[in-house]
Parts: sequence; C-alpha cells; structure tokens
Amino acid sequence: MAEPMRIRATMAGDVADVKVLMNHPMETGLRKDAKTGQMIPAHFITEVIATVNGTPVLAAEMSGGISKNPYLGFKVKGPKAGDKVAVSWADNKGDKNSVEATIG
Repeated sequence: MAEPMRIRATMAGDVADVKVLMNHPMETGLRKDAKTGQMIPAHFITEVIATVNGTPVLAAEMSGGISKNPYLGFKVKGPKAGDKVAVSWADNKGDKNSVEATIG
C-alpha cells in the first residue's frame, strides 16, 4: 500500500492555492543499489489528476526525471471555500494513491 499523501488547499481571493506532497520513490531505473550492485528497477509516477468537486482541473504526465517524493503546487480560479479538491496519481507498476481536502 502506498504511503499517504499530504494536501493543503487555501483560498486567496477567487483562486484556490493547492499544494500536494506525493510520497513515492521515483526510481529512474538507471541507478545501482550501493550494496548489491544491481540496477534498481524503474518505479515512478506516470499520471497525476486533480479535481475540484469531481470536475478535472489538472492532468499531468510524469516520468523518471522527477525527484523522490514530488511536491506539486497549482492554482485554480473559481472554486469556493468548502469545495472539495482531490489529487490522485498512478505509477508505472500499477500502484495508485489519492488524497482529498476541503478548500479553506
């Protein structure tokens, strides 16, 4: 099971500021294990989707070039305090994770 993600969503005027910390190893497949000398298999997030009240507001593709435990910040115009924002990811091994917050 994937580790929990952390999310914070705040309003600034008519713009929601969303910040998400996604716990993930983000292995490129090009690094060797220091102890065994074996290549560490690629394991990285490939897709991130964000919604506000179920409506998609962001879709992104990622690859192994992103650092471990990626931090994503984005702004969305139009939501109101109390709306629900959800962010989910899927990786190249079929793992998935998601988190939801109320915009404050």
